[in-house]
Amino acid sequence: MYAIIKSGSRQYRVQPQAVIQVNSLGLEAGSAFETDQVLLVNNEDKDIQVGVPFVKGAKVKGTVLGAVRGAKVLVFKMKRRKNYRRTRGHRQELTRIRIDSIDVGAKAAKPKAEKPASEAGAE
Repeated sequence: MYAIIKSGSRQYRVQPQAVIQVNSLGLEAGSAFETDQVLLVNNEDKDIQVGVPFVKGAKVKGTVLGAVRGAKVLVFKMKRRKNYRRTRGHRQELTRIRIDSIDVGAKAAKPKAEKPASEAGAE
């Protein structure tokens, strides 16, 4: 199961246990993240729900892992023959989020539990 959510002005494809980086939300590490701005939900049984603009009753819950900074982007300005050159760098502030579950009304998608080694060998 996966969902497409909106955070800020961007869209992200998420599924349980996925780790995404979104623009800074100002949340502390370990705090809960929840959004109801779910644009699309695709269930495992091929049931696709598309929102207008959001899917009603759908929520994505996660945990904030912490704040990070993105890769450096260099901005270089130049005007030829005028001896004008400016170099400036920028690093975007980001928030890392681990997706815990996708709730669609009464249904909830949680990560599948791994089988213990004793059960896996018995098959």
